[in-house]
Amino acid sequence: MNTATLIIATLFGSSAIILGAFGAHAFKKLISAEKLASFEVGVRYQMYSTLILLILGFQLNFDIYSERLAVYGITAGTILFSFSIYFLSFAEYWKKNLKFLGPITPLGGLLMIIGWGALLISFLK
Repeated sequence: MNTATLIIATLFGSSAIILGAFGAHAFKKLISAEKLASFEVGVRYQMYSTLILLILGFQLNFDIYSERLAVYGITAGTILFSFSIYFLSFAEYWKKNLKFLGPITPLGGLLMIIGWGALLISFLK
């Protein structure tokens, strides 16, 4: 599980850097400042998840369920949270109705909170 966690962190980190760079340069011409600000929130939270997953991948043994749940929650939550924001930010530009993704964003946030809660539980054991 350590290797898988580190691979996920690497993929999250590299894609956050790429998306952040596009957001700072190319996307400014495509989407509104308001949508770009939302996009940047997605990138920021993806990078936060990258950092914690790197730490967990190097530090935990994943012997107990709550340690594994922390990684699962943070990973799934980041995908749902950040990627729904990315798509919602571009919905207007693509002229697509992606409003159905609106409820996905808070669900992703909830999964990240569950992951952090599971991490707390693993520390208390």
